[in-house]
Amino acid sequence: MIASTSQRPTTTGRAAEPPAPAPRTRRRVWTSRSYLVAAGLLTLAFVSPIYLTIVNAFKTQDQIVRNPAAPPAPPTLHNLTDALSRPDRIIQIGLTNSAVTVIASVLLIIPLGAAFSFWLSRRPARFRRIVLACFSAGLMIPPAVLLLPTIRILTLLHLDHTYPGLILANVGGGYLSFAVFVYSGFLRSIPAEIVEAATVDGAGTLRIWWTIIMPLLRPATATVTIFLSLWIWNDFMNPQFILGPLHGQTITTGLYLSVGQYSTNYAQLFGVMFLAAVIPVAGYLALQKQFIAGLTSGATK
Repeated sequence: MIASTSQRPTTTGRAAEPPAPAPRTRRRVWTSRSYLVAAGLLTLAFVSPIYLTIVNAFKTQDQIVRNPAAPPAPPTLHNLTDALSRPDRIIQIGLTNSAVTVIASVLLIIPLGAAFSFWLSRRPARFRRIVLACFSAGLMIPPAVLLLPTIRILTLLHLDHTYPGLILANVGGGYLSFAVFVYSGFLRSIPAEIVEAATVDGAGTLRIWWTIIMPLLRPATATVTIFLSLWIWNDFMNPQFILGPLHGQTITTGLYLSVGQYSTNYAQLFGVMFLAAVIPVAGYLALQKQFIAGLTSGATK
């Protein structure tokens, strides 16, 4: 009987070649690379204005005109000193007025928004939805649409062209709506048993809000403070039309007045812009931990 031998593949000295990658794997690689390129371009678009402001604040007028994107070589501090020594004192007056407006507006919006949100959280769910839908109009309606009615109301109250009128316009605008939405969302993560236990112990509503709720709202308060401070600090339309160029100026309206009609001293202008950005950046760095904690708590609870 003859045994049949099965044919086996002959092996050569070289190793077998790996299989070619599947088209799906190649597509994933190109997709990830395209996402990376898009993210890099988007980041560059956001970072480039900051870079230009910083480098041009320490360059002369000729260096800025010759190559705005080049680093300062050598750097100079004349732009900052010239901006601080302007005869109209645009930096000193603008920074002071902006700081007073921001502080007064935020100090009024935070307790009003937190107290109203706490009161709203204890109401029925249907009533809360109706009220929040009304407050959403403050976020959806463009501020330019409300500017003329706001000026009319301030004129009737004899508060037009005044800083109290500007602060009142900030409190009654969309900034309060934003604070109410943030606090209302954060209050949902606070157990109702805490309020019930304090009520059983005999604490009143005002005491519960101030001694128990407000300390728990510290991360949310930091988030609201940073957002509102930046928005009010960078606001141009309300100070320009409510105050008027002859009755006062903030740092944003001061920057607008620094731009000449026929010629502009870019070196001094970049110095003013750099000094105007120091205070917001310092405030954000001081509150960044609370800001990140507020965003994290709102996302996970």
